[in-house]
Amino acid sequence: MKTKIFYLVLFSLSLVITSCSNDDDSAVPQPQEQNIVEIALGTPELSSLVAALSRADGNLVNVLSGTGPFTVLAPTNDAFTAFLSANGFSSLEQVPTDVLSQILLNHVIMADVKAGDLTSAGSGYASGSATGAGGQKISIYFNTSNGVRFNDAGSVITADVNASNGTIHIIDGVLGLPDVVDHALANPSFTSLVAALGAADGNLVNVLKGDGPFTVLAPDNNAFAAFLDGTPLGNVDTGALSQILLNHVIVGSAVVSSTLIDAGSGYTNTGAIGAGGNAMSLYFNTSNGVKFNGISTVAKADVVGTNGIIHAVDAVIGIPTVVTFATADPNFSTLVSALTTLTPATDFAAILSRTEGGNADGINPDFTVFAPTNDAFADLGSVPAEAVLTQVLLYHVIAGANVTSGDLNNPGNTTAATLQGTNITITLPGTNGNIANVTDGSGATDIGIIAVDVQAGNGVIHVINKVMIPGL
Repeated sequence: MKTKIFYLVLFSLSLVITSCSNDDDSAVPQPQEQNIVEIALGTPELSSLVAALSRADGNLVNVLSGTGPFTVLAPTNDAFTAFLSANGFSSLEQVPTDVLSQILLNHVIMADVKAGDLTSAGSGYASGSATGAGGQKISIYFNTSNGVRFNDAGSVITADVNASNGTIHIIDGVLGLPDVVDHALANPSFTSLVAALGAADGNLVNVLKGDGPFTVLAPDNNAFAAFLDGTPLGNVDTGALSQILLNHVIVGSAVVSSTLIDAGSGYTNTGAIGAGGNAMSLYFNTSNGVKFNGISTVAKADVVGTNGIIHAVDAVIGIPTVVTFATADPNFSTLVSALTTLTPATDFAAILSRTEGGNADGINPDFTVFAPTNDAFADLGSVPAEAVLTQVLLYHVIAGANVTSGDLNNPGNTTAATLQGTNITITLPGTNGNIANVTDGSGATDIGIIAVDVQAGNGVIHVINKVMIPGL
């Protein structure tokens, strides 16, 4: 009995001791994970970053103390010293606070991105928090082929510093605010484009470092290799090269891919010069990706810089002919068939692709083409046989003249001779919603020009809603 009582006392005592021990453990305060700003404050090599955050517009200290998640690319003190010196500042206080704010925001990604996430991707773009062209967030390029490097300006020296509201990667360079040229220089996929810009007439590198805004359709190295097909870049005429490159630039607008997708298809103008000294047209269609002139598809969209937006494309967009646009635009598929398979005795495609004069048959560019839509051909009921169709097609072309809408009498009539040999008369302004009316050899009064001035390198296209019939 005494033994039982002894063990009972010991058991009770152990319960008391265990209970007290648990109470003591719960009373010990647990360490709390620090947020990004608190970690930076406690890291001596980030003191310049802390000073910059405190000085910049936008109360960035409070922002980065928020819930996040954030990924902060944190430049070291040495990185800030080098950056200030390279940009002519003797101290942080000389940097305008609004500029400083944007530079710092260019180091902040609004997501928790670990180094392993970047390494798995290999290379690509993330959106920073600085504001670029069109009010879009400036892109940050990363490449992990040799460590983890951003914008070819800063490499990670300490990765994955975990914070309560995100992750810090300490980097050895400050990331300046990139323009479209800076983005091209940073990405090794665009080395051929950079070389071409440097070789072409017109000092295009400086042009594209201007205010813009620009939308740049940037062919990658593979696209240039296919386009050159073994020809050294140095053998390409520098004037022609300049026009080809400018045909990849939409000037005065930063066009995001969603704008193109919402539009579906249509035409815009590039920086290249077409026939008659007019701005070259560019056709886009988004029914299967985003495609330009029927030959070049966007591989990576919406790379944002300070002065524009880049869309990487998989083919070089050559200088278009009137045939290029007819082939690219599905609204002209019946016209293309009429010009090719339905009229085999006449090589219309080759004729309308001419870019040089002095041809033996006397049919020389520039061409003005009145292009009937598919609906216009459908209204015929049936397409004529080849002999008649050939005459009809010739009736839709003026040779040796690039006649734009601005060249027409307005108001009034303009009479022009066609390749078929007889005239058409164009009347401005048009009626019933038409831009202009056309009177053909049949005397029809319901023919209308519904779109004008699709400018190619060897002529111009105007779209018509009816097929014109000559006086046969």
